[in-house]
Amino acid sequence: MSRGIRYPFPDLHKTGDEELNWLYFYSFIVAIFVFEVSFITFAWFFVLRREMRPSEMWAAEEGYRMMTSHFRRYSYRELVEATRKFRVELGRGSSGTVYKGVLEDERPVAVKKLENVSRGKEEFQAELSVIGRIYHMNLARIWGFCSEGSHRLLVCEYVENGSLANILFNDQKTVVLDWKQRFNIALGVAKGLAYLHHECLEWVIHCGVKPENILLDTNFEPKITDFGLAKLLNRGGATQNLSQVRGTIGYIAPEWVSSLPITAKVDVYSYGVVLLELLSGTRVSEMAVGSGAEVHSMLQKLVRVLADKLGGHEESSINEFVDPELGGRFSYVQARTMIKLAVSCLQEDRNKRPTMESVVQTLLPFDEISC
Repeated sequence: MSRGIRYPFPDLHKTGDEELNWLYFYSFIVAIFVFEVSFITFAWFFVLRREMRPSEMWAAEEGYRMMTSHFRRYSYRELVEATRKFRVELGRGSSGTVYKGVLEDERPVAVKKLENVSRGKEEFQAELSVIGRIYHMNLARIWGFCSEGSHRLLVCEYVENGSLANILFNDQKTVVLDWKQRFNIALGVAKGLAYLHHECLEWVIHCGVKPENILLDTNFEPKITDFGLAKLLNRGGATQNLSQVRGTIGYIAPEWVSSLPITAKVDVYSYGVVLLELLSGTRVSEMAVGSGAEVHSMLQKLVRVLADKLGGHEESSINEFVDPELGGRFSYVQARTMIKLAVSCLQEDRNKRPTMESVVQTLLPFDEISC
């Protein structure tokens, strides 16, 4: 009689201890398989989380939620109703006019009517799909957009205390920012720009950093606005020709005039001007009236004077520059650090300017110092 082929499976007709042993064997194999799959999955997830920055993980998750639940397209009619036919104007600039509105869910918003938009409908929507994924506590959120016919509008977060310019340069001085608020604004703006430059899925150069584009909420926490109007950079390169984008005289870096490729260092330069204005309480950019070259020349003279004062290590030299409205109530260490950073940010050679990540790391250790 043929013995046939033996298979490593239990004989279905067998009973007793041998059948029980096979049952234990298969249970053990299944348990090992499940354990290995679970371990590999957990290890992969743990390593991935370790390699990603917290902000990158959060941004990726929040970006998806934002696109699916918040960021949306609005009809022109909806925005006409929300703004009550564009009745309350919040401000205007070279890119358009901003109006206050209230959406159907009673959320207050700032609706910006864009002017002279050269991009077509598809390009506009494609760019907005990227901008809509951007979220950071120091960036004003963009809730949506309208691209209907010739109309191009942005629906943005409404920020209660208006712009830094309105508070800092208001002749009435109804609100005077204390030192802690000024330092917090300097740090918050640096964090927002660092996020745009280094942590977005696509690099963003603002090209318009100035007090008018820095909004303050109820706690005077800064939120940068208008970043969505800047050109976007692909990860593949660090420069882009933005010759068509115009900056504001007094805040524009010298490479604008030289027609050099624009990099994130133009924002660093503008940030340096804002730092000096936060410190002094005056519009440093208006020290010279005339062409951009004349204003730049005056700023460079100021930078050299401040650099000399920093070398002197005298408190009086710092006191002379700080806003007298503070009545001497400020931290000398923080003020000196901010002036030193401003001098560094305002270097004519852009390669000598720090990155915004570096600026944040310089300011952070001084965040808890009290006056």
